[in-house]
Amino acid sequence: MLKKLNCYLLCTALICVLFSSCGYKYMDFETDREFNKDFAGHVLNVYNWGEYISDGSYEMMDVNREFEKLTGIHVNYTTFESNETMYSQLKSGGVSYDIVIPSDYMIERMINEDMLRKIDTSRLQNYHYIMDDYKELFYDPNNEYSVPYSVGMVGIIYNSALIEEPEHSWRALWDEKYRDMSLNFSNPRDCFMTAQMILGQDLNTTNKSDWDKAAQLLKDGKSVLQGYVMDEIYGKLETGEAAIGPYYAGDYYTMQEINEDLEFFYPEEGTNIFVDAVCIPKTAKNYDEALLYIDFLLEPEVALANAEYICYASPHSAVVENEDYEYFEDEILYPAPEDFDIGKAQYYHDIDPDIRRYYEDLWIDLKLY
Repeated sequence: MLKKLNCYLLCTALICVLFSSCGYKYMDFETDREFNKDFAGHVLNVYNWGEYISDGSYEMMDVNREFEKLTGIHVNYTTFESNETMYSQLKSGGVSYDIVIPSDYMIERMINEDMLRKIDTSRLQNYHYIMDDYKELFYDPNNEYSVPYSVGMVGIIYNSALIEEPEHSWRALWDEKYRDMSLNFSNPRDCFMTAQMILGQDLNTTNKSDWDKAAQLLKDGKSVLQGYVMDEIYGKLETGEAAIGPYYAGDYYTMQEINEDLEFFYPEEGTNIFVDAVCIPKTAKNYDEALLYIDFLLEPEVALANAEYICYASPHSAVVENEDYEYFEDEILYPAPEDFDIGKAQYYHDIDPDIRRYYEDLWIDLKLY
């Protein structure tokens, strides 16, 4: 009897696994290039931001599973919540990744430190979809080490059911009216940016006194804050635990799906603009498979699914020009000049190591303050 019971439980478990694996309905779509199964059975290690790829939710495409179906390559997919976390993981050498998707300034740093492998774009049949505006940028001037994935800017999200519309300024994060309801970034570059914009600084300043002033301004406002967060901001703003905080524009739409009371604006002082791009680390063990994955991400249907899922602006021409695209000419993701002066937006650059260490020490001091 016990043997039969064990057999029944095992069969039930297997049925559950089978049904759960069959829950996703594969998409019927055509690809521009042909994907073969020359590397079937291989494993590709992908390291990406959280909530940053269409994963089959909301009956959308599961990009990794579609890639696995076409190529037979298994995708081992893990996530990070900041460029610095990703960098530390790669630098430690404890884990080998074949694909990473950092932001511009971190790509520049990784190139400078010889951490990335050149990408042979001649082998990417879909590379022509990348718009010229996102080629030959400062962090990769010869388009050798990265393929743009998404574009965005940082703004402020607030709950209109809890607070009135704030002043459209970074100073809102310092406003006593929002004591214990306000959040700020839990990473140094973005957090310092909120103060630097108020002070009218260059975000890439090499003047230590500028960083001192920004650090002091952050200290002055720390008593107002509920806390420093990264992806924790989702839960806090969606549930009303917090009322206002800065985050990336695309994530605003993700949060608004949960809480319709959330609103968004770009501060009048300006903000950070960024490009996140796909790279292949120098330590990658599966270069050919990585190129296939990058080309798959560039497939028009795949790029569209990702753009609609992550809600960031796209550098992909077939997405941007598609009138059926959910965010076609969206005023937040693709602001017109009358809505936001793009000239006020600044990119982060890789900073001299001495300055980087200086502001990182100031950051530690701020967190302990």
